[in-house]
Amino acid sequence: MEQKMVTLKINDIPVTVPEGTTVLEAARNAGIKIPSLCFLKGGNETGACRICVVEVKGAKSLVASCVYPVSEGMEVQTNTERVRHSRQLTLELILSNHRMDCLTCARNAHCELRELAADAVRYANDELLPRIEDSAPHLVRDNSKCVLCRRCTAVCRKYQEVGVIGPNDRGFSTHIGCAFDRDLSEVDCVSCGQCI
Repeated sequence: MEQKMVTLKINDIPVTVPEGTTVLEAARNAGIKIPSLCFLKGGNETGACRICVVEVKGAKSLVASCVYPVSEGMEVQTNTERVRHSRQLTLELILSNHRMDCLTCARNAHCELRELAADAVRYANDELLPRIEDSAPHLVRDNSKCVLCRRCTAVCRKYQEVGVIGPNDRGFSTHIGCAFDRDLSEVDCVSCGQCI
């Protein structure tokens, strides 16, 4: 059976993609870059980070392009003042709860957050201390570096089918960990390392 195709405009450029494609994927197919942190194709399509927001004509608010499906005749703008302002504010809030010791970080040269951040450190929190969880022999996790993208939890749940880690608490207290904040060594972790 032939798949139905949908035509839309992204930044006034006509784009034709299969029905069910997200705005983010359609933009990437057209060579249009939309930043994202949490998106992991096939694993984590939750729109959690809100960095990939775009403006869709007729929509009441900005939409997360990684989960928003395309529709026939849709008109999308990826770089308006409203979009840039929203992304900047979201990024600043993510960074406000992130320990910024980039020069000594192992991910320094290959960090998606650092690529996006540039000068977005208005709400820096110099008082954040490392929050190390090293109870398991295969993994050392520092939650002060976590941006709560939830990719690790998606991989643990969807690909490994173990689901031993997930978000705990709310607001600025939100962190990734095991249920009831148990140590990783106390749960049924299979030491696969996929969460890394």
